[in-house]
Amino acid sequence: MGSLSNESFEQFLDSLKKAGITISNEAELRERLAEAQRWRFAFQTLAANGKIIGISFEDQSEGRNEAEISRAFTDFQFSEKTKAVFSANLKH
Repeated sequence: MGSLSNESFEQFLDSLKKAGITISNEAELRERLAEAQRWRFAFQTLAANGKIIGISFEDQSEGRNEAEISRAFTDFQFSEKTKAVFSANLKH
């Protein structure tokens, strides 16, 4: 559990961006995650429903970095369900 407390949403978002993900309305996303006690749950909710407030994710790599994206979710201990929801809402 100690490793969880050291991992930040900033590191997670940066790892997604390095994998070719563009985040629309990133400032709003970061603000909401900073305010959340459980940022992983907040991210999951915003990944699924954030389009209403302009938060969306686009894969600039056109699927070439799928393994990197998956690794980011695994490294930050997200569930398979969260990965699937994110992938389903990802614009290509």
